Amino acid sequence: MTAACSTETSMKKTPTLEMSRATELPESTLCVACSADGRLLGLGHSRGLSVWCASSLLCAAEWLQDGLEMTSIQITTMAEKAYLLATVDDMGVARVFAYHCESIHLLSVINTMENINKRSICLTFELSEGGHYGAASISCNSDVWLEVYHFPTDAWLKELEVEPSQNQDPDSSADVEVKWSPLAAVIKIQPPKTPAGTELDGPLENDFLTHCLALDKDMGSSQWDEQPFDKEAGKINESLRRCTHHFLLPCGQFPGDSHAKDQPALPVSVCVWWSGSHNLFHYLLRKSPKNKTDVEPMLDELWPNAKEILCSAVSRCTRFIALGLDDALVCVWDRQSGSPLSVVPVSATDSAFSRMQFVDFRHESADDSQTAATVCLSVLCKSGTVHAVTSGRGAQSCTAQLNERPKDSGDIPTVIAPVPFLQSMMLVVQRNGQMFLQDVLNKTKVCFLNPPKTFQISTPCSPVYALNTKQQTLVIQGEQASSCSAGRQSQLFSFTFGKHGIMEQYIISHPDSQRQNTLEEAYNIYLRQRALSADERNKAIAHTWKQLQDTAELEQQRHSRAAAS
Repeated sequence: MTAACSTETSMKKTPTLEMSRATELPESTLCVACSADGRLLGLGHSRGLSVWCASSLLCAAEWLQDGLEMTSIQITTMAEKAYLLATVDDMGVARVFAYHCESIHLLSVINTMENINKRSICLTFELSEGGHYGAASISCNSDVWLEVYHFPTDAWLKELEVEPSQNQDPDSSADVEVKWSPLAAVIKIQPPKTPAGTELDGPLENDFLTHCLALDKDMGSSQWDEQPFDKEAGKINESLRRCTHHFLLPCGQFPGDSHAKDQPALPVSVCVWWSGSHNLFHYLLRKSPKNKTDVEPMLDELWPNAKEILCSAVSRCTRFIALGLDDALVCVWDRQSGSPLSVVPVSATDSAFSRMQFVDFRHESADDSQTAATVCLSVLCKSGTVHAVTSGRGAQSCTAQLNERPKDSGDIPTVIAPVPFLQSMMLVVQRNGQMFLQDVLNKTKVCFLNPPKTFQISTPCSPVYALNTKQQTLVIQGEQASSCSAGRQSQLFSFTFGKHGIMEQYIISHPDSQRQNTLEEAYNIYLRQRALSADERNKAIAHTWKQLQDTAELEQQRHSRAAAS
């Protein structure tokens, strides 16, 4: 009762943004995504997927097949009027679709079930921006790996232009006798293995790479033997050792970047870390090998960390990679220098990190040479506390706790997402269904987002939502409250931020142009920053290696004591 009164008092003091419009959703809608140009929404639901016009909230096309239930969807712009969609269904099958001329075409199935005894399960499937690459986390029996694919986008565009929509089967939304150009597997990344004969009981090896891999294998071995699919529960085993990846754009100093200046929006590498690991691995996205079976990757960079990695995030320009480490440490790596920008302790030692995001807080009048190396992050802990971390090279790092540790489980945030078109703003959704925008720098709630009185947010523990940067809107799934209707009708709520007076001081006019400017700045100031920060970078690298060597020696001593006992 006290908590409810406190929430009501807080909402009276903080302005409220009402919903702008709503529309009925297909049955069992489980996921939604917005294209980068703001024109389309992709919806995954029972029996398939559909593409909607983002401005009118009307269905433009659908692809249906009985027995399917899409649980994950992503949409990216392939050309001016052509889009790629990536989906994963409830049985772990990943697919690639194209939307063109108001029709949806199935281009490829990533993991076909050729042998039921060797069933492969897709855990995650993501596209790079522009649709040039895709990455699928796959499990089969006790093996787990990440496959990266190169998509023949130019060939697909030509095929879409000559393939009339009347070649579709009207009953199943499937293309009839259409052979699309096949995608190509670029690399297959498996959990790193320690070279044979490597032991931690003996003297510390001179090859520090080998030692880092040995530490990873030793600490993560308890998770490696988990089965990927729980037959009794009929779902994927979430305790399986997972990998997290990020596609990276050119950034000046990496091998292969010099050949990518003509295509600055094309990814040049992918970084990967595995649950239970200290290490961040980098792999270049080279051309497809001549021998299609030869997709074993060559490790191009290894960035070791003193503690286990728990979560990660990449800045919009992909220059900075933030890692949330065990013992409440945040490490931000700078790809231009190849060394940590900062290592910041957070006063959250009672709870491990679970999620982190970059928050854009740049001001147009700020000095570019300073802001280019200054970052702001929001970090969510398992306890429900949210922390803001601001740091930069040569700048004083600071942390701030944005909320009190929730006493009620309903107040635990389930979503903390940066709002690209609102400066220093973060969207927060709580388990109790409450939504609000929070200013990360000032630690204040800017406004609450309220659905209609007879409605509530669907599955607030895992809300279905998307942010539209171009139209400056939020769309989120809602439903009628159980007390108002026997059968709950699913709705898509839309909140428009750009037209609200509360938001005027936070609106970023051209967030995408800011991103492009950041890429150009990265090239223009690279040489100057390298020269000015040489001494500092050397000190940072030496300090990091010293920490890793100390950790390795402690591990060696621990193994020696264990062997002696």
